[in-house]
Amino acid sequence: MAIRVANNQSLTAITALPSAVSGGAMTLLETQTASSSATLSFTSGIDSTYDEYMFRFYDLHPSNVDVDGIGFQANAVGGSGYNETITSTYFRSTHDEDGSSGAIAYQASQDQAQGTGFQNIGQNVGTDNDQTCAGFLHIFNPSDTTFVTHFIARTNNYHQDDKSRDVYVAGYFNTTSALDEFQFKFSVGNIDVGVIKLYGIS
Repeated sequence: MAIRVANNQSLTAITALPSAVSGGAMTLLETQTASSSATLSFTSGIDSTYDEYMFRFYDLHPSNVDVDGIGFQANAVGGSGYNETITSTYFRSTHDEDGSSGAIAYQASQDQAQGTGFQNIGQNVGTDNDQTCAGFLHIFNPSDTTFVTHFIARTNNYHQDDKSRDVYVAGYFNTTSALDEFQFKFSVGNIDVGVIKLYGIS
């Protein structure tokens, strides 16, 4: 197989990709902005159009102190209640603002083993004016009806005790039904302010 190279070394001279090269794209499907919102629900736009969907979280600020980070759940097509079965894994690293401590640990209290609750993807976001949660959640092939639906998430949370918590979560919805609705909420109280954007990835 021959290796093709660009003779002109200036990237600004490239106006189109060769036909043999395919590039992915993120398409913004929906934006929701919280305003003392109990939940943010995405009930359209998730179908077989894309094999991967991504939610991005921007400065989600809780109304109550001592909440977990944003949590999520899904509905299968035609379902309700946001209570699909989840198996997940959860760990986080942490570092205090004053540099006094740092650690990384598995969080057994935050995972699920065939649970139907909202899956937390953050931990102890504070309510000070500068404390929020930000990150992303990837949902893989939610319209497939042969295999389970996998997800991965990563968030950074400004902890109520002035520390950074970097949270990693992954798992799967243990159903072969297509999933078409997703809901987000804090474990306690409202989403005071913040933005969640939904993208389709091709």
